[in-house]
Amino acid sequence: MDLSIVIPLYNEAESLPELKAWIDRSLTGFSYEVIFVDDGSTDGSWEVIKEMADDGIRAIRFRRNYGKSAALYEGFAAAQGDIVVTMDADLQDSPEEIPEMVRMIREEGYDLVSGWKKKRKDNALTKNIPSKIYNWTARRVTGIKLHDMNCGLKAYKADVVKNIEVYGEMHRYIPYLAKNAGFDKIGEKPVQHQKRKYGKSKFGLDRFVHGMLDLMSLRFLSRFGRRPMHFFGTSGILMFLVGFVMTVWIIAAKLVAQANGSKFRAVTDQPLFYLALVALVLGVILFLAGFLGEMIARSSEGRNNYQIKERL
Repeated sequence: MDLSIVIPLYNEAESLPELKAWIDRSLTGFSYEVIFVDDGSTDGSWEVIKEMADDGIRAIRFRRNYGKSAALYEGFAAAQGDIVVTMDADLQDSPEEIPEMVRMIREEGYDLVSGWKKKRKDNALTKNIPSKIYNWTARRVTGIKLHDMNCGLKAYKADVVKNIEVYGEMHRYIPYLAKNAGFDKIGEKPVQHQKRKYGKSKFGLDRFVHGMLDLMSLRFLSRFGRRPMHFFGTSGILMFLVGFVMTVWIIAAKLVAQANGSKFRAVTDQPLFYLALVALVLGVILFLAGFLGEMIARSSEGRNNYQIKERL
């Protein structure tokens, strides 16, 4: 099978028949399956999917709303095509872009091709400006030069989606997850962005705050997930040394002043002494946190899960 089209959805009953017809018109010449993942819809989306059911449609229904990452995870697991395409169900992504994205993977060798909504049809204040800030930050942190990291329209080699784990709200950073798994040939294609036709957006401004926190988590895990002692241990040692040097300096200054008969303050009367003690305690705590993290990492089932490209 050429393609698997994975479509996560939540309360998109009105758009689904039109979306399926649009996909069928756009993918003539391809063998493909459409996998709808109903993320706990309450508007009758599942009934619409059942009415459309045919040999080219597969569907998964959650008992409640788990989020887009969970929907993509299950969709990726079910996908059987050589290339997996993801798109949103709100008719804002155009299926007509898919053949060119597939060509880029097949002929240009990309592992992943991400859409770029160059001309957005969203509200500038609530969507466009925050999106530009978010994507600029993501480019700086991840080193992946994508203009629209969170675009729902993407195409992947099947190996990519079978070797990454999407969880929490990490769907925003699938290109970064792919890069960390060794799939680093990532391309981008400007795509059409349609104005929402039915319903309303399911995402608010809070997604940008959550997105930044998720980015920090991924950055930390990618660097120190398998070696937490390198981060916590180093930080702890530095903090301990700072506290130790401060303590020695305070005590030495007091002893010198006392030996010379000069006026001096008691060590316990100096605020700096208590800051030094705090630094010492924090240093020990950070070092122990790194030690415990190392023990957890070494006992985890995935400690030796590595991405092997090929064998001879």
